[in-house]
Amino acid sequence: MRILVLGSGGREHALAWAFARSAEVDEVVCAPGNPGMAAVGRCIPVDVADPAAVAQLADDLDADLTVVGAEVPLVAGVVDAVEARGRLAFGPRAAGARLEGSKAWMKEVLAAAGVPTADHATFGAGEEEQALAHLDRLPGLYIVKTDGLAAGKGVVVTESIAEARDAVREYLSGEAFGDAGRRIVIEEGLTGPEVSLLVLCDGADGAVALAPAQDFKRIGDGDAGPNTGGMGAYSPVPAAPDAMVDELMRTAVIPTLTELRERGVEYRGILYAGLMLTPTGPKVLEYNVRFGDPECEVVVPRLRSDLARHCLEAAQGRIGTPVAFADEACVTVVLATEGYPAAPRSGDVIEGVDAAEAHDGVLVFHAGTTRDAAGALRTAGGRVLNVTALGPSIEAARARAYAACAEISWPGMQYRRDIAASP
Repeated sequence: MRILVLGSGGREHALAWAFARSAEVDEVVCAPGNPGMAAVGRCIPVDVADPAAVAQLADDLDADLTVVGAEVPLVAGVVDAVEARGRLAFGPRAAGARLEGSKAWMKEVLAAAGVPTADHATFGAGEEEQALAHLDRLPGLYIVKTDGLAAGKGVVVTESIAEARDAVREYLSGEAFGDAGRRIVIEEGLTGPEVSLLVLCDGADGAVALAPAQDFKRIGDGDAGPNTGGMGAYSPVPAAPDAMVDELMRTAVIPTLTELRERGVEYRGILYAGLMLTPTGPKVLEYNVRFGDPECEVVVPRLRSDLARHCLEAAQGRIGTPVAFADEACVTVVLATEGYPAAPRSGDVIEGVDAAEAHDGVLVFHAGTTRDAAGALRTAGGRVLNVTALGPSIEAARARAYAACAEISWPGMQYRRDIAASP
């Protein structure tokens, strides 16, 4: 089997790494890939958000399965284009990807499905005053989200009414995120531990939960500073035992998939449920339509069954092979550049990756790297590396991950020191 993996981040590196370990996979091709992915498969330049270009590449490669890593190509309809050529693709079609492409539509689906979620209101361009007045009626924890895609950064969670007001103005004006922010969702604040649940879906009756994970969104220790795409994660999650996962599937995931089918949406691929375990019960914070990042980097390494087989079956519309996970824990720590998330610096030489990977149980997934003409590894994005470690416990995996982080350096490198510190 030849698998085409679309993307160039840490999530896609983790997927390509897992596919390359499958006895059923003859070749992994990455597009466009990154230096880490080049170690497990050849890399080919392509605009992953161009459905026609991706479909042509899948044809040229005679790919048995195309796996779409990120949300932008899914929303753009890459899966639709690949399937139109008679080929299999793992991920939802554009109609299902709207679940992430529009937070307002997602909330509409949740309400129709009876899925517990935060109370919310939606506002568009020209409704700034109404939005500001709505903020004034909230009790004190303010959440402002872009309706459209914003690379995981279009969310402000604050106790400051002034900061929330600024976010409303910047989003609706287009100053912060362009058209993605000209429509916003304002939510009530919820409290409790967060859990990320990734679910394999086959568009029919098949929906299989993978091991839960917990990620860390803010840039600084103690959840200080602005939101990011994710600064680390761990799995398993003690707050989400098997009984809790069963409840989340019953009260959130299955009703959502049922509602989508009633709307004519056959959802295949991964459904990512971001949930908060509130004092009154679990509530859905968001749905994503792909593997989470960095959650993918702690869930996939724990998988002992064949990810390639699971993805193929989901794309074919018939999940059948049982999913199995190792008892080991996994922790990943994101190494980011100076200035991330607001103004990340790129181009610095990275040292120590080989030394980090020499540590027992450690994997280093590339997220924002490139090689220069001389072959030196350099930073090429805000989140640069995911230093991931497996261990017999969360504490052991965490210790291994941070020991490996200490081997890596470049000017201005930053990372959180409290990932998985108190699971």
